[in-house]
Amino acid sequence: MKKAIIALLAVLVASCCKKTEVSSHPEWTYDSVVYEVNIRQFSPEGTFAGVEAQLPRLKDLGVDVLWLMPMYEIGTEGRKGTLGSYYAISDYCKVNPEFGTMEDFDHLLAAAHKAGFKVILDWVANQTAPDHLWMTSRPADYYERDSLGHAIYEYDWTDTRSLNYENEAVWEAQDSCMRFWLQKGVDGFRCDAAGEMPAKFWQSVMPKMNADYPEAYFLAEAERVNLSNPDSTFDANYAWELHHILNDVASHKKTVSDIKDYLVRDGERFPESAYRLTFTSNHDENSWQGTEFERMGDAANACAVLCFTLPGSQPLIYTGQEIGLDRRLAFFEKDPITDWSDNQYTVFYKKLVQLKHSHSALDAGEKGGAYTELEAPEGVYAFSREKGKDKVIVAVNFNNTDTSVSLELDGSYKELFTEESVKGHVSKTLSPGGYLVLCK
Repeated sequence: MKKAIIALLAVLVASCCKKTEVSSHPEWTYDSVVYEVNIRQFSPEGTFAGVEAQLPRLKDLGVDVLWLMPMYEIGTEGRKGTLGSYYAISDYCKVNPEFGTMEDFDHLLAAAHKAGFKVILDWVANQTAPDHLWMTSRPADYYERDSLGHAIYEYDWTDTRSLNYENEAVWEAQDSCMRFWLQKGVDGFRCDAAGEMPAKFWQSVMPKMNADYPEAYFLAEAERVNLSNPDSTFDANYAWELHHILNDVASHKKTVSDIKDYLVRDGERFPESAYRLTFTSNHDENSWQGTEFERMGDAANACAVLCFTLPGSQPLIYTGQEIGLDRRLAFFEKDPITDWSDNQYTVFYKKLVQLKHSHSALDAGEKGGAYTELEAPEGVYAFSREKGKDKVIVAVNFNNTDTSVSLELDGSYKELFTEESVKGHVSKTLSPGGYLVLCK
């Protein structure tokens, strides 16, 4: 009896002293894949209903988070093109009638939630349209102005006017408008040009918003440590530097060593908990810099593999990538995708999404597995990710010639794309832009 009591006490002490893993982010985000929806070009109708009709297809693709490009009412003053920019907003709390009514949006949101998606909105806090309602309803110092009192704009964004973040009333107004949509049930925001605003703004409003909506997800279009979790509770920053390095490695302007150096540098800059949005395309890249095929050539898929497997990565798929869309989508005009038929790219991205979901070693942030570089021929990048018994090995060929890769394996693995089982040793010849993903 005495021994039983001692054993029981030992179990209780061990239980009390056991270290509990604390999550820095909502649990649902760690293995999630983001899909950016370009509403205007998503269907011939270019409406909320047009997106809703394709929810089953997106569910089959396997993505988790639907990022809707700006769907708010946009301005008419200085409008670019026929339809104008999504990013020139005239009212943050109304929907763009081009896409439908508020009731149509509510219906899409409810349908997406019922299907199991999270929905985040594209928040444009840096500027508004020149004819935004605040221009006449709020004090003049809501906007940055020149010496003559004219509201100014940045870059060539002539259809916008820059908000004045030295005026903390602007902070309160932004916070109120964001909460309008959170109260409707949206699951967070992708915050456009987040680095253009002072960090103190985000560091003021975001912690309170996270406290009130702990399951919400926040993505900063920025690459700044002071906008990363836990400093201002943005869950993710853009991996812009990695994106440009991948463009250059794919076009042989840089080498595999540049990727390795980046990972060291990035790991030193950002906390382990910080997510890094990784991508081969998005609306800016596609419309203004070209498709991933224009920028990355034969290595486009290899770069996508890295975006799903590198440390800290939270991968993004942009409208049309899952069917291998090989054209730039117009930004200010109607330019819809009309054929969404499955093809080899659909199979490719489904496999990558399944990989992300089924291997905890690839989780984002602090829950991801250890990263180890592996020996490989020059021009080939090989590494493993390992967490407990879960392990994924990746090799991609950035050479412009066929290259043989040999790897010694610590057990049995299955290749992701061919489903071939291998054990002990694997030797493969990778074509230019070829890749190998082995799963334990």
